[in-house]
Amino acid sequence: MSRDVAILDATLSLLTEIGYDRLSIEAVAARSGAAKATIYRRHRDKAALVAAAVEYRSRAAPPEPASDDLRENLLGLVTWLARQIAEQEVGLLGALFAGMRRDPRLADEMRRILRRDGAGLTDHSLRKAIGRGECLAPQAAALFAEVAPAVIAHRLVVVGERCDDQFFRHLVDDILLPLLRGR
Repeated sequence: MSRDVAILDATLSLLTEIGYDRLSIEAVAARSGAAKATIYRRHRDKAALVAAAVEYRSRAAPPEPASDDLRENLLGLVTWLARQIAEQEVGLLGALFAGMRRDPRLADEMRRILRRDGAGLTDHSLRKAIGRGECLAPQAAALFAEVAPAVIAHRLVVVGERCDDQFFRHLVDDILLPLLRGR
């Protein structure tokens, strides 16, 4: 394992275990076996280190559209998205949310990542549908990127139920399609 990977893995582990407020460069250095100076050369502060660790962890790309059918593509996209969200540890998500509330630098870094990922998430599946006039809502891609992950995270974390095919059909047919079509 490379030194950089060890640093990022240690950051994620500690973030999950002790939270953002108690996370320190010293603790990451001790856990990873890297010198503090090495970490500071790569990451200017704790927020930048955490953002780099989050980006390292979430490198999966959304699926390419399977067809010209918007509903089918949305079903594939929300299924993939639910898998990505479900693989995250609840403790990690909680630590990130709490840290974002208290540290404006972390909030800025995470919003940058979320905006980038949201754009990547919707680029493939919605661009053609918007071009065909299937998505009539203003800023359909932004709506999707905001609503779909929130509903999925709510289902997994708050309700405590897994996302199954029935849930995906409900999310797409009853929430996303009407929203994206402006109905």
